[in-house]
Amino acid sequence: MLRQANLEAGSAMEAPQREAMEFDVVIVGAGPSGLAAAIRLKQLAAERGREVSVCVIEKGSEVGAHILSGAVIDPIALDELIPDWRDKGAPLVTPVTDDRFLILSGRGSLRIPAWMLPPLMSNHGNYIVSLGNVCRWLAQQAEALGVEIFPGFAAAEVLFDEEGAVRGVATGDLGIARDGTPKASHTPGVELHAKYTFFAEGARGSLTKQLVERFALRDGIGPQKFGLGVKELWQVDPARHKPGLVCTARLAARFDDRRRLVPLPSRGQPGGGGLRRPPQLPEPASVAVRGVPALQDPSGDPADLRGRQAAGLRRAGDQRGRPAIGAEADLPRRLPDRLRRRVRQPAADQGSHNAMKTGMLAAEAAFDALAAGEGGSRLLAAYPEAFARSWAWRDLYKVRNVKPGLRWGLWLGTLHGGLHMWLNDLGLGFLVPWTMKHGKADHETLKPAAAAPPIVYPKPDGAVSFDLLSSVFLSNTNHEEDQPVHLRLKDPAIAIDVNLTLYDAPEQRYCPAGVYEIVAGEGGRPRLQINAQNCVHCKTCDIKDPRQNIDWVVPEGGGGPNYPNM
Repeated sequence: MLRQANLEAGSAMEAPQREAMEFDVVIVGAGPSGLAAAIRLKQLAAERGREVSVCVIEKGSEVGAHILSGAVIDPIALDELIPDWRDKGAPLVTPVTDDRFLILSGRGSLRIPAWMLPPLMSNHGNYIVSLGNVCRWLAQQAEALGVEIFPGFAAAEVLFDEEGAVRGVATGDLGIARDGTPKASHTPGVELHAKYTFFAEGARGSLTKQLVERFALRDGIGPQKFGLGVKELWQVDPARHKPGLVCTARLAARFDDRRRLVPLPSRGQPGGGGLRRPPQLPEPASVAVRGVPALQDPSGDPADLRGRQAAGLRRAGDQRGRPAIGAEADLPRRLPDRLRRRVRQPAADQGSHNAMKTGMLAAEAAFDALAAGEGGSRLLAAYPEAFARSWAWRDLYKVRNVKPGLRWGLWLGTLHGGLHMWLNDLGLGFLVPWTMKHGKADHETLKPAAAAPPIVYPKPDGAVSFDLLSSVFLSNTNHEEDQPVHLRLKDPAIAIDVNLTLYDAPEQRYCPAGVYEIVAGEGGRPRLQINAQNCVHCKTCDIKDPRQNIDWVVPEGGGGPNYPNM
């Protein structure tokens, strides 16, 4: 069991000031990157006979509670970090034995032969895992080395010193009522001061977003691109279960109201998905179905995954129950400043090993800076240089034009991306030296409702497709009901005057958890109702809102989904 640290600082009456704790390094987020960084820091401290205090805080109720991914993991980073991970019981037990790539069209599916795919797209040598369970195991290794892990505490504020440099973070207060007043259970947040602070929040981190704006970290490199990943675990007929199968699909069609595949437009951003057969978790045989829908259409929603899931499950065999579902936002990894102009938007299907490697490299640079003492921060420049020499850089460089090329449609975009990867794998990357970038941010690509015919989706059939609320229930999502709403509108009028009027309130559909509803207000005027209790922390609303009017901030620590085996 991970230790639930007692960070209580007393009641609001007894301790109006926040308590402060001092560390050498504070890491926000107990995902693969943050935990790998914590482990590497402690390893270096043991190797060189130094004391380094490391603290990791995690907003989920436990490590892994908010972790959701495909997930196929390349063990290359784990081999470097913990070479004897097999002997230590790491939950990587199902190697990929069959790797397939399909194109789903209106006439069926087309399998791309393995010999045509670039080596970078091969999953052989990788493992099908629950990334949440991998993070739980990494946390155990970190704690054994002396890392302090505080799950259930959300970093709500970045702290700055007199010169404007980051000096740590503060956790959010507990026991605040919806109207902002302290309840009897009120406990002030805690300030965590550090010489160096790592922000490993994942996609669209609420504090990272503030830092990007404050320090202009994306100036001159174009917008970041995201995808909404929706994943389900299914139990299937054990007789037809094939552990180790990975089936990746690109969607050239969608299902109509008669459950027929109909072609998608030839241009735009095609959707994607996949079918993975992990080990038996925890019931008989299971498959993981994951999709990444495109959200340019204002009437598009994650419901278009129903057709993909249905197709995948019916190919997989007799489905016997759906124990878990969740959603997340995905993003390409950001590159260091010196390299940003060369590689603007890398994209890869499996990025957990890259996340771990960047965390390890950051830890090595920070450790050297700590060891150097005063003025050691200049040694942090070693991080982008080390990254530029790493295998993570080489992998990301190969795929830098894959996602931007999909603007030309599924077929031409896929051929363009494949050409880039093949030439780079063959050592002929100089033949494709260009780097494309996205011209618009995600929220700028949403079409007005008048320019997009509404999509009519089939009703959930209760067999392989279900209503949103039943899916939210399976995600084990919960928030303290009497707390401030963590989905904030900068201007409530925009939700009606712009989103509803021009886009037919798309937040009702692109949210995978039914958080947003247009209801009748006073005098029959429509208003936006926010059901924050349902929020699964995917942050799609923060990313996709056409006027960037929705600001996702952390709720009380411990709230949100609690994903099992995801």
